[in-house]
Amino acid sequence: MKKLFPILFAFIITNGFSQNLNSKRLDSLFQLLDKNNKYMGSIAISENGKLIYSNSIGYENVEASKKSDINTKYRIGSISKIFTASLIFKAIEEKKINLNQTMNQYFPTIKNSGKITISNLLNHRSGIHDFTNDDSYFDWNTQYQSREKMIERIASGEIAFEPDTKGEYSNSNYVLLTFILEDIYKKSYSEILAQKIIKPLKLKNTYFGGKINTDNKECNSYTYSGKWQKSTETDMSIPQGAGGIVSNPTDLNLFIESLFAGKIISAEHLNEMKTIKDKFGMGMFEFPYQDKKIYGHTGGVDRFKSVLAYLPKEKLAIAFCSNGKDYDNNNVLQCVLSSYFNNPFQMPIF
Repeated sequence: MKKLFPILFAFIITNGFSQNLNSKRLDSLFQLLDKNNKYMGSIAISENGKLIYSNSIGYENVEASKKSDINTKYRIGSISKIFTASLIFKAIEEKKINLNQTMNQYFPTIKNSGKITISNLLNHRSGIHDFTNDDSYFDWNTQYQSREKMIERIASGEIAFEPDTKGEYSNSNYVLLTFILEDIYKKSYSEILAQKIIKPLKLKNTYFGGKINTDNKECNSYTYSGKWQKSTETDMSIPQGAGGIVSNPTDLNLFIESLFAGKIISAEHLNEMKTIKDKFGMGMFEFPYQDKKIYGHTGGVDRFKSVLAYLPKEKLAIAFCSNGKDYDNNNVLQCVLSSYFNNPFQMPIF
């Protein structure tokens, strides 16, 4: 997510083998980042469903000098949107909702609710303003917000444009989709997520987040200014299904591999998620790399930053999550891709 939601790598753990991957290059990058306090986080790379590389550097809990490892859990921010979009398509397949229905029956107080469809919410074509852009956002983002209060905050904003006339990213869309899911299933988002995705896929480290619990291998997020300093903590009642999920790279790879293998929703609905209009798909983006198409999402909440990417042709899944960084995630992704496709990559100089 943008403001709210759009590398710690204990030492090298390499599981599996790929003739394609230059793991030494990745090791070198993470060693540099670790040595220069530029990144704390974890990474996992899978090919054909097999883990071919994983690594962690830094700390999941700086204050307790507790190193991160492959099981460390992170707030994944807007990567949550892929999960939420998948749940909406599950509901469509169960004939509980459809893409073309308007949202006025759920949110009559929101401007243009009689014109805004489920489809418009999914691909950011609703025109609903993004509450994370409010000047007052950081005055209340660490405090619990009720469903009623969040709807009130979203409804109070000015409409950015008329529905379906263009695309513009808004976290509000996916908070509203969360509440719609809860209404149609009569369950909490956490329960729906567990029932429809987490349990069937056997994701061991994924769930809807609450207050950070370091005793459960959840990590704090940090900024670096001579030393790592703990960041504030957004209350998860705010991002909901737009950015409130906790996970780790190995679980994220299993999730996106399963999504593209048709284990969550149909191929037809996956194609709808992948269809890009004015830069936005339904819960995912398309990233170019040379002649390749990469699908996925980025995420950020507080000082957590994450990337999830999938290359369908190669069946290559890449996920990395950080809880403190001063290095561009795009460069990390470029290093991964160049290491896999045997292309040049300029190592950073600090």
